[in-house]
Amino acid sequence: MKNIMFIAPPAAGKGTQAEIIEAKYNIPHISTGDILRDIAEEHSELGEYVSEVLSSGGLVKDEITDQIIEQRLRKADCKNGFIIDGFPRNIDQAIRYDQILKRLNYSVGVVILINVDKKTLEKRVIGRRVCEDCDAVYNINTEENAPLQDSICDICGGKLYQRNDDNLEAFENRYNLYLEKIVPIIEHYREQGVLYEIDGNKPKDEITSQIEEIIRR
Repeated sequence: MKNIMFIAPPAAGKGTQAEIIEAKYNIPHISTGDILRDIAEEHSELGEYVSEVLSSGGLVKDEITDQIIEQRLRKADCKNGFIIDGFPRNIDQAIRYDQILKRLNYSVGVVILINVDKKTLEKRVIGRRVCEDCDAVYNINTEENAPLQDSICDICGGKLYQRNDDNLEAFENRYNLYLEKIVPIIEHYREQGVLYEIDGNKPKDEITSQIEEIIRR
């Protein structure tokens, strides 16, 4: 099984697709966003720092995320492949990530770029809701992903909430950072010949099919 990296603007659905691929191929999904949100809930100096950064749509210090990723990749469940999303976040971090992989004797694998237009992303961000019990994700602005009942999880009946960073101001900050920081990373992996682009405006199942075709290659 190949290692898989997802690159996408905020709210492009890379987390959802990563979970689908994780379940189908039984490889771990490593999301820096999820890890950092867990840290943000901790009653510690680091937790308070991470919470403040995430709420503003900013980026956590590179040395923190670098350390988190290397510690996670050293775990035994990554030996047969893994999915990574939300990392690296700038070109220097991408270069250090290459070095981390080299130390662990891993390859980059395939890098999948999910392209989605900005207006669609805004709609997804404002409408995103998460279950406080099972972490299922919904979107009240899209018929495909809306819950059957307002503010109630279809799966477990838990209450749905809006994350602190799912607001228009934070989205604009994150999107501008994406354009500034991520485009050089895209070119970095394009030059390595491992970058594949897909249309993220399509329905979820069609996006999954595009991803699986890349994996089969």
